[in-house]
Amino acid sequence: MRNIIPKGTLRQMLLPPTFGLHLAGNAEFTVLSVEVWSRCLVVNIHVESGVGRPVPRIAIEDHWGTRYRFRDTASLGTRNLQVFTPSVPYGTRSLTIKSVDDADSRLVVTFAVPLMLEDDEMDQAEETVSRASRLQRPA
Repeated sequence: MRNIIPKGTLRQMLLPPTFGLHLAGNAEFTVLSVEVWSRCLVVNIHVESGVGRPVPRIAIEDHWGTRYRFRDTASLGTRNLQVFTPSVPYGTRSLTIKSVDDADSRLVVTFAVPLMLEDDEMDQAEETVSRASRLQRPA
């Protein structure tokens, strides 16, 4: 499987507060999680099995009204990963995923986003962890 995730650091793994099941028309899927990377968002979806089922088309929006851009997708069996950019900005409180397979987009699930470090604080924390891991490596 090709690596569709741009280089960066995993900052948060968001799990749905409710069962993120979506059943409508030809789009049947469950949103399992959203990974917040330093450069993108990765939505992990379970697609209901069946021959000829299309990959779900989704959209992501945050509480600011920012619409994230779809960049890539990869499927392995019933699992589908969809990548969106940019990553969430500091202060984002929620992400909403909608299905856009139908004429009207339908709400699937909303994720709460915990307050994260600002970019410069995150960079400093990542450097500290990287430096510590280099020191712990056996010679």
